[in-house]
Amino acid sequence: MAELVTIARPYAEAVFRLAQEKGALPAWSAQLGRLSAFAQNADVAACLDNPGLTAGRKAELVTSLLGSGVDGDLASFIKVLAENDRLSVLPEIAAFFETLKAAEEGVKDAVIHSAFPMTDAERAGLLPALEAHFKAKLRPEVQVAPELIGGIKVVVGDRVLDASVRGRLDAMATSLRT
Repeated sequence: MAELVTIARPYAEAVFRLAQEKGALPAWSAQLGRLSAFAQNADVAACLDNPGLTAGRKAELVTSLLGSGVDGDLASFIKVLAENDRLSVLPEIAAFFETLKAAEEGVKDAVIHSAFPMTDAERAGLLPALEAHFKAKLRPEVQVAPELIGGIKVVVGDRVLDASVRGRLDAMATSLRT
C-alpha cells in the first residue's frame, strides 16, 4: 500500500496544482472519483491489466467510460497514466487528491464516537460547536461505540475531545488513585 501512495503522490500533486490554477478543484474531484470507481471495477481492472492492449487503447477505454465532457487536460492525464502503466493507481491518486483538496479548503476529518446512533439532525446540531472547538471545518463520520456508556468522543487528527461517561469515569478513577 505504501508503494502505491508513493507512486500516486506525484500524479495527485500535479493534477491538484493544475486544478488549482484553473479553479476547477470540484470538477477534478468529481472526475477523479469516477475514474477511481472505474479502476476498482473488476472487469475494467482486468482490461487495464491486459498486456495485449496498448497504452493508447487503454486510455481510449478509460476516456470512453467517462463519456462526453472529457476536456483536453483530463484526456492528457489519462493518456500519461496509460503510457506509464499507472491507471490501476487511480484510487490512490483520487484519495491523495482529496487529502490535498481538504487541506486547501481547511477541512479536517472528524470521527465522532457515540454511545448511541446519532440522527442527521443531532449530528447537524453538534457540528457547529465541534467546528468552533477545533477551529476548522469538519467532515464528520459517526461510529457507534457502546463502551462509552453515554456521550461522545471526537477525534480530529491527533486531537481528542472526550465528553463521554467512560472518559469521565476513567478521569475520576485516575484522580482517586493519586
